[in-house]
Amino acid sequence: MIIVLKPEATPKEIKHIEDKIRELGLKPMLSVGKERTIIGVIGEEDKARIQPFEAFPGVESVMPIQKPYKFVSREFKKEDSVVKIVPGVEVGGEKIVVMAGPCTVENRERLLAIAELVKKSGAKVLRGGAFKPRTSPYSFQGLKDKGMKFLYEAKKKVGLPIVTELMDPRDLPLFLKYADIIQIGARNMQNFELLKEVGKTKKPVLLKRGMASTIKDFLLSAEYVVSEGNPNCILCERGIRTFEDTTRFTLDISAVPVIKKLSHLPVIIDPSHCSGIWDYVAPLAKAAIAVGADGLLIEVHNDPEKALCDGPQALKPNKFDALMHELRQIAAVIGRTL
Repeated sequence: MIIVLKPEATPKEIKHIEDKIRELGLKPMLSVGKERTIIGVIGEEDKARIQPFEAFPGVESVMPIQKPYKFVSREFKKEDSVVKIVPGVEVGGEKIVVMAGPCTVENRERLLAIAELVKKSGAKVLRGGAFKPRTSPYSFQGLKDKGMKFLYEAKKKVGLPIVTELMDPRDLPLFLKYADIIQIGARNMQNFELLKEVGKTKKPVLLKRGMASTIKDFLLSAEYVVSEGNPNCILCERGIRTFEDTTRFTLDISAVPVIKKLSHLPVIIDPSHCSGIWDYVAPLAKAAIAVGADGLLIEVHNDPEKALCDGPQALKPNKFDALMHELRQIAAVIGRTL
């Protein structure tokens, strides 16, 4: 931490700041320049943050040096993290992982049919919501426990691990039993008690960025998971709310290189939720691979007109299959595989 002093700061004020730094078990390093005097704080920066130095007389500004998200930062770990889902499927390595399936589990037969189709096209993880967070309390809320059992059956029959969204920590035992990846949705990105609970497990966590959250907010939420002892956290950019209303949200494609510079965690993109329109999914998915995303989360439905949730953004199986062929070509250009 660096404390920048006002030009008129008195020796008494400077001494007071230095004394407070020492009381915290840290070491002050005074540097007097021609235009500015600064105090460098040597030691664990977290200790210094508990003291509001900005409020001290003589202080102009305070600049943290370390990132507030310690365990997920590049400072903590230089090499990329790879999250292992099941044997042969990992996120963050050379291979790009596509997770695909319906927005919500509607019934057993449809889920099994879609699972077979997305696997045939090359998806490595089956997605599907059993518990659905909906803006309206009158919208379909998911099949809940029954939906989890259908997902597990699809996993056993088709051979794809599953990712599904957890909303309530009371349901965590069910997810530990049936899910391979626990998804924390955008609306729960800052549900800190929920993050702590999944952080106490070793189960892979797919954390989606909140619709109005900064990248710093996003990484601090990931820090909740990792700081509890669970390093298996995958970040998912799914679009943020802007003034633009042509699409549901605006995909922050720059989030991928920015996060990869700041953090060692793998990053995937959800091109379905950001656009809300199926014919934008393919171009956004291609852009995601080109910019360096480690995976994609894509909604696929065999009859979108009858979908109980988000039909307009779901790809039909033939469109998904065609997209997968195109994505393999883009991946090859940047030295990766699909």
